[in-house]
Amino acid sequence: MKYTLGFDIGSSSVKVSLLDIEQGTCAASAFYPKKEMTISAPQPEWAEQSPEDWWTNLKSALKEVLATSKVKSSDIKAIGITYQMHGLVALDKDGEVVRPSIIWCDSRAVPYGRRAFQKLGEEWSLSHLLNSPGNFTAAKLAWVKENEPETYQRIDKIMLPGDYIAYRLTGGKNTTLSGLSEGIFIDFQSDDISGKLLDYFGFSKSLIPDRVGTFAPQGHLRSDVAKELGLDEGIPVAYRAGDQPNNAFSLNVLNPGEVAATAGTSGVVYGVSDQLAADPKSRVNIFAHVNHSREQRRLGILLCINGTGILNAWLKHNTAKDLDYPQINDVALSAPAGAEGLRFFPFGNGAERVLEDANPGATLSGLNFNIHKQNHLLRAGQEGIAFSFRYGMDIMQNMGVNTRVIRAGKANMFLSPLFRQTLANLTGATIELYDTDGSLGAARGAALGAGIWATPEEAFRNLKKLEMIQPDNEKDIINEHYEDWKQKLNKLLK
Repeated sequence: MKYTLGFDIGSSSVKVSLLDIEQGTCAASAFYPKKEMTISAPQPEWAEQSPEDWWTNLKSALKEVLATSKVKSSDIKAIGITYQMHGLVALDKDGEVVRPSIIWCDSRAVPYGRRAFQKLGEEWSLSHLLNSPGNFTAAKLAWVKENEPETYQRIDKIMLPGDYIAYRLTGGKNTTLSGLSEGIFIDFQSDDISGKLLDYFGFSKSLIPDRVGTFAPQGHLRSDVAKELGLDEGIPVAYRAGDQPNNAFSLNVLNPGEVAATAGTSGVVYGVSDQLAADPKSRVNIFAHVNHSREQRRLGILLCINGTGILNAWLKHNTAKDLDYPQINDVALSAPAGAEGLRFFPFGNGAERVLEDANPGATLSGLNFNIHKQNHLLRAGQEGIAFSFRYGMDIMQNMGVNTRVIRAGKANMFLSPLFRQTLANLTGATIELYDTDGSLGAARGAALGAGIWATPEEAFRNLKKLEMIQPDNEKDIINEHYEDWKQKLNKLLK
């Protein structure tokens, strides 16, 4: 028997899954902590975590997986890692963490990214970095350099959260092309570290770890760590990717025109393109996808909507406390398409990059006390979320992402028949729902990287498609309602 492990280092928990290679299915999985992991906020809009907490929770989840599955350690052939993107982990020359990790949702570095965008030049940034430096890892490091100079002087290497976990497993300090791009360190014209960006911030290139392949043996499990984890020495770490590129990979989204989506608290649409083209208003982000190379460009275009599932949850807790989510979905379906003119704008969870960093708050428009009831409100909420997806996907289409298929895990908002049918009607795409998640994606990636599977086709031959949704006869009417929603949004933003 052969198995691979997938480690998913999230900001709320660490999940570990064991993949049965022969069956292509999950043999066991677990996550820790059972309540959400602590995020420290020493000041408003800061967000930090201890990398040691990731390691502790990984060990706990792995212990449960090994106990549940009763798999022999000798049958585990590779490890894959996926992780929360854009975080900064800084190590000294002895490999010790010099300060807590500044994670993805920390916004202290926003001014540093904005100044860099202006000083480097917007045109240069968008053509070479494909993004504004924004609030990504490079800008976070610039904040440390200016505000904690003594700490900065101690830094020998900077890492992303997944790089750090790989380091703890193998002792190797390295990163990937996809990882460097999410930190906004890559010049896509040269496919190398951007010397111009390093010079602007005053960073030494020696801070950047060596680059290894995304699908490749990146290091091997150290003997002392193997003993600590209950695994065999020498198991290769053979795959590493940030959570959104990995989510796309877990759904076999690898080629231009393919799109992956998630819709939890926030929503993400991740499309693959072969064009080096940035949005001139920087409303979406572009990173190297897991299979990107100079010879075969594969760019991940990432749209994020902050207010998606959080709106559905807000409606439940404040207007439908006695209903569970399946009941809410049924009630929403009892209202007609367009909710008789009721429009919800789900932008109540912080500044929205897709709106050029505007923060208009959530807005309900067209409420008529004589017409609208609970079912209209619930439907308008789900339609508003789908409308916001379409709004962002129009931007992606202008960048060359022509969506034919949207793939998603059957979870969160994609459990709602109303939401997924509305999205299919708005985009004209087929929606395919699958039984997978990030940790299983990392385990599949590990099998590819270790050479257990030779091709993605082999890796995904047993990926289970649960459901397929096609546009239906409400397509035209829902698109009319979307145009009305978009006109009202433009007035709201003005």
